[in-house]
Amino acid sequence: MEPHSGGGKPELPRPTLWPVGFAIGVACILVGLVVSWPAAAVGGAIAIVFGFLWVRDLATRRHAAPAPPAVAERAPAHVPPAEGDRFPRSKFLEASTLGLGAVIGGAVTLPAVGLMIIPPFLKQGHKPIDIGPISDYPEGKWQIVHFYLDAKEGEVTRRTAYIRYNGLLGQLPSFTIISNRCAHLGCPVQPNGLVNSKATQDVKTDNGGVTLTPVNGLAGFGCPCHGGAYDLEGNRIAGPPVRGLDRWAFSIKQGRLYLAGNYSVKKVDGTGADAKIHRYQLTGPGQHIEDWESWLYPVQPPH
Repeated sequence: MEPHSGGGKPELPRPTLWPVGFAIGVACILVGLVVSWPAAAVGGAIAIVFGFLWVRDLATRRHAAPAPPAVAERAPAHVPPAEGDRFPRSKFLEASTLGLGAVIGGAVTLPAVGLMIIPPFLKQGHKPIDIGPISDYPEGKWQIVHFYLDAKEGEVTRRTAYIRYNGLLGQLPSFTIISNRCAHLGCPVQPNGLVNSKATQDVKTDNGGVTLTPVNGLAGFGCPCHGGAYDLEGNRIAGPPVRGLDRWAFSIKQGRLYLAGNYSVKKVDGTGADAKIHRYQLTGPGQHIEDWESWLYPVQPPH
């Protein structure tokens, strides 16, 4: 028998940074699920690359591991040669531990992630909202309109819009319908004009009724919270907002005006029926549209 050339101490595996990179990639994926899909994609790419390098490094070490030294040059005649284990018990325990850990991790993580991500994409939106006959909206006049998304749900669904009838565009009625939600932080913007409260009228509709209040001499809209200012088409003209005011899509059915849903607006060229609206999917207050900053915001669920 000869002593092991390494002095009897097992050779320790050299340190590697692949597990650290893999962990960073997983962390980026989790952050990206909350922040934005591009960030999650970058995290996935990092995790895949470092995971591959980690596995390759482990496989290389396994194949390059030196064979154990021979205990004796020749085994005794009465001892049969030992056969190597096809699947050592340590390997089985390692795989079982990792598999059980993955199952437990999935059972704990997936329900929480599902409840966090899935609900905003389900049962969103509302039916078209009846806000009265076109005859209640004089041409060229602004009105403050209060209505309910769902009257059965009460005040929590109460909304406000600023509406002006622009006359006919070809054969179809044209309306400018602006949301009162500031594009900065969502505060309710106010009309910069004389609100004629004495002329307020209640109109019965299929959705619980609306309230119409005329506004005389409207010069634009202003946010009382942080000084945001908008012109008559909702374009930002001063203050911290990053874009124009959101608008409501509408439709006309049997001479009545219906609101369909909100959409975001970067800017509006022109006025009234001739306005060209740069329209985008509804985004949150303070979120940029079509700029490089828009990549820093999370993916918007359907509304």
